[in-house]
Amino acid sequence: MRSQRMNLYDEIEWRGMLYEATPELRDVLAKEKLTAYIGFDPSAASLHVGSLLPIMCLARLQRFGHTPIAIAGGGTGLIGDPSGKTKERQLLTLPQVEENLVGIKEQLSHFLDFDAKENPARIVNNYDWLGPITMMEFLRDVGKHFTVNSLLGKEAISRRLESEEGISFTEFSYPLLQAYDYLTLFDRYKCTLQMGGSDQWGNILAGTDLIRRLRGARAHALVFPLVTSSSGVKFGKTEAGAVWLDAKLTSPYRFYQFWLNTDDRDVITYLKFFTWLSKEEIDDLEQSVKSAPDKREAQHRLAREVTSMLHGETDLEKAVRASEVLFGKEMSGLSVDEIIDIFADVPSTELDRSKVESDGFTVGDALVLSGLAPSKGEAKRWVQGGGVAVNNVRADEVRKSISASDFIDGQVLVLRKGARHYHLIRIAP
Repeated sequence: MRSQRMNLYDEIEWRGMLYEATPELRDVLAKEKLTAYIGFDPSAASLHVGSLLPIMCLARLQRFGHTPIAIAGGGTGLIGDPSGKTKERQLLTLPQVEENLVGIKEQLSHFLDFDAKENPARIVNNYDWLGPITMMEFLRDVGKHFTVNSLLGKEAISRRLESEEGISFTEFSYPLLQAYDYLTLFDRYKCTLQMGGSDQWGNILAGTDLIRRLRGARAHALVFPLVTSSSGVKFGKTEAGAVWLDAKLTSPYRFYQFWLNTDDRDVITYLKFFTWLSKEEIDDLEQSVKSAPDKREAQHRLAREVTSMLHGETDLEKAVRASEVLFGKEMSGLSVDEIIDIFADVPSTELDRSKVESDGFTVGDALVLSGLAPSKGEAKRWVQGGGVAVNNVRADEVRKSISASDFIDGQVLVLRKGARHYHLIRIAP
């Protein structure tokens, strides 16, 4: 665990990760080693990049010598948090939640050190204490400390009350459950700091208030801004859907591409949020965005840093190489699955295997079949001009035969006309 001179509060502040905090927290973080927690929603089998800011907040906290706890919300996940939601979410079953928790724990291990000698990270499941508690106990020991008036004043609840659908009592009770989580972690682990997104501020303060009332102790809150992009698109959302941390749901190549495509207006903010780069390194990259935006140095560094952190160096290098394939680099050594992933958005045409087993299928035939050339004559002109490549190798003869062995893994052929016009030809199954 490396030592840091800067106060964690100052670190979070210069990185733009501080939205609001309880007044005394800066001084407390400078003088004491705290235990802090953030809750993670187990409503899917994987976390997505929208969870990366809270994850990095916990990871930074650990690097500054504090002890992080990640709550995998197995109990609250059965209820559902109304914050940021316009309608009631579908309730999950306990087996669904437990299955989702397995993937989430594995993903968190890429960022948090669970074997640190002095301040090992810990993952807990709040179903362990929310599951056994009876309704009578909860209403008597927790419910009596909350007024309906204060709950109605919470933004997430008031917004839902104004909606056509309204809010169920189940989700109305969510702030009480989160407050009880904080109280339980205070009792079990001396946890005195809860962090989360800015939409959690009211829920977190409910927990600090419950600890003050029932234990006479001081607890703290810190929330960070909700991440948005300058183009108005919700962070982590793409045309293909969410960007997941699970490699089976979002490949390392697609994960790398997500960061590589970051807008110039957002890239410095994301470097501060999602990497370990120093202020000096980020300042240099910010200068490069202004002086040489076409080089996209900041985007390349961002994509490398975050992909390496989650997927490791080997998958990072594969992702970089796959990205270079789109710009004409050789593709030898790539599997058919990797090729299909790289060219997922490229049009494709199926071809019967018998066509390529007779030696009668040529480069010209492939260009016409794919629509890259309207005629054999046009295909010939493109080939003679050096503007055609087969599997990113320049084609020099329009009549050259294409056999089954030219198809990657015997399944896919990649045609390119000009710099960026691609088409896949697939052998029909």
